[in-house]
Amino acid sequence: MPGFFDTWLPYIYLYGVGGLCFIAGMVIIRKSKGIDMRLKRHRFWWKVMWFGLFYFMAIHAFLIIAALYL
Repeated sequence: MPGFFDTWLPYIYLYGVGGLCFIAGMVIIRKSKGIDMRLKRHRFWWKVMWFGLFYFMAIHAFLIIAALYL
């Protein structure tokens, strides 16, 4: 069975470093006024981007757990 360093450490690195880059990008979008939160379609896509990050984190975690324990 693969250990922590073979399974969860890459996950933590991927979503830790990648998540920081994603958050930095989202902050840059807001600060540069690249998104207008008064518009409904912009609010929709803003939520889609955040949901997508957490959705893929959850799917990835689920698949790691399934691979390790099922």
